[in-house]
Amino acid sequence: MAEWKQEVTATSRHYVDRLFHPDPQKVLQGVIDMKNAVIGNNKQKANLIVLGAVPRYLSLSPLPLTECVVVLGSLAMGTENNIKSLVDCHIIPALLQGLVCPDLVFIEACLRCLRTVFISPVTPVQLLYTDPTVIPHLMSLLSRSPRTQDYITQIFSHCCKSPEHQTVLFNHGAIQNIAPMLISLSYKVRMQALKCFSVLAYENTQVSMTLVNVLVDGDLLSQVFVRMLQRNLPIEMQLTAAKCLTYMCRAGAIRTDDRCIVLKTLPCLVRMCSKERLLEERVEGAETLAYLMEPDVELQRIASVTDHLVAMLADYFKYPSSVSAITDIKRLDHDLKHAHELRQAAFKLYASLGSNDEDIRKKVTSTVHTPTLTQPLLEVSFS
Repeated sequence: MAEWKQEVTATSRHYVDRLFHPDPQKVLQGVIDMKNAVIGNNKQKANLIVLGAVPRYLSLSPLPLTECVVVLGSLAMGTENNIKSLVDCHIIPALLQGLVCPDLVFIEACLRCLRTVFISPVTPVQLLYTDPTVIPHLMSLLSRSPRTQDYITQIFSHCCKSPEHQTVLFNHGAIQNIAPMLISLSYKVRMQALKCFSVLAYENTQVSMTLVNVLVDGDLLSQVFVRMLQRNLPIEMQLTAAKCLTYMCRAGAIRTDDRCIVLKTLPCLVRMCSKERLLEERVEGAETLAYLMEPDVELQRIASVTDHLVAMLADYFKYPSSVSAITDIKRLDHDLKHAHELRQAAFKLYASLGSNDEDIRKKVTSTVHTPTLTQPLLEVSFS
């Protein structure tokens, strides 16, 4: 084992040493060889970072050396410790600076690497907002290609964590720049634009009131969202579109008795609670539905009689049905975690359903007999 480790370290040192060769062509070949060496090899990635490859790459990157950025992106796809090291080496300012290069392929490589770094939970999202020129420049790059649209909207979605961030993006034209992407030929672009709007609209009256008046190819944005609720579309798209409409409704931009809420959004979210859906989808669907109808008794009444919702939620407490049948430890950990999330989501939805109407409360308690459900409901939700 020790000999193997020394061999890996020696190989890594060889790759790094080639980056300092006086012949630019040999440096480039070294970069290409390193790119091939790190694919799927987290240990090699960690060694290269420790041996100082990143600062050398950054010293090369003022040139439009796309291969360098590709390797940095590969290093960022390693462990969280790798990403922390990259951030500590100031990779983010260097990549942002690279976006001023006129070469589109180089810009896309920089954005792909930035996307990988920013979606990591260990990256401080505030780094995107440190330089006030960054957001407007990213907005200007949205129209360059489907790839720039995909990467930039992912960055915005992951880095919009507060009302202040929503305001910055809103003030720099996020709605006007991203709305046309909802009718892109690329599914990935449409999906990322949709996710971005869900993040921007969450508990934000200013954004929601603006969204409701936006036209996309002659259609109101709310109509575009409603079309994305169709059953034949991917579940991810249906669920995210329902979240957008839910957040706009809760912000007062759409009335709770609007047809798009009563006949489209609410039934879609109820479908997401079905046991045919993936666990994560059931959790997200239940939590979003609870949020939608929480303040409105009429929506609560409609939901309570839609597709046997009350009985459907009882299944949230029957998972996993047989722990002993699950032999894979990772699968067991995953299922137990989501069993807890399913129960939490069911509690939220039951609480929302019965928050204003005594008849619905009676229906809940008469339908579900499990003590683990009834007692917490009585103590927390109906007190």
